[in-house]
Amino acid sequence: MSAPLVVFAVGNPSRGDDALGPVLCGRLAEWLENEGLAGQVELVEDFQLQIEHALDLVGRELALFIDAGAGTPAPYTLGRIEPAAGIAHTTHELPPEAVLQVYRQTEGGEPPPAFVLCVRGESFELGEPLSAAAEAHAAAAFACLQRLCRAPRLDAWRTEAGHAALAA
Repeated sequence: MSAPLVVFAVGNPSRGDDALGPVLCGRLAEWLENEGLAGQVELVEDFQLQIEHALDLVGRELALFIDAGAGTPAPYTLGRIEPAAGIAHTTHELPPEAVLQVYRQTEGGEPPPAFVLCVRGESFELGEPLSAAAEAHAAAAFACLQRLCRAPRLDAWRTEAGHAALAA
């Protein structure tokens, strides 16, 4: 049985602020465990999205993609996405919309409702730690993640995305 919510955290922990996805994934894993919510959320952490990640969407009610974004409004953006090929919000080759499109093509149906939480990164140099600005953005994004995981419903996520858009 699959958890109703899947969260993809994307990024390279060795490339400065590109580590935002994995950092938030680690914090989220600990928080979910402490809150007794770990069984409701499956966390998938990887350097970048691959077509195989479409299989992680099978049987889900909601999906969330977390990544760092160069030039993203601070501290983060949250928005719903739809299946599409070749659209990039982040620093990675295969965008989340393409994963949804692969799901549509391979499964012959619509993927679960999906959102992207893109956290502003400032520095992506190899061997660098998270920047101070990225740490602050991660704190704001983590509060958003907590709200999303406490209310894993499409209507609540749409409301949260609307609040994020107003704040940007």
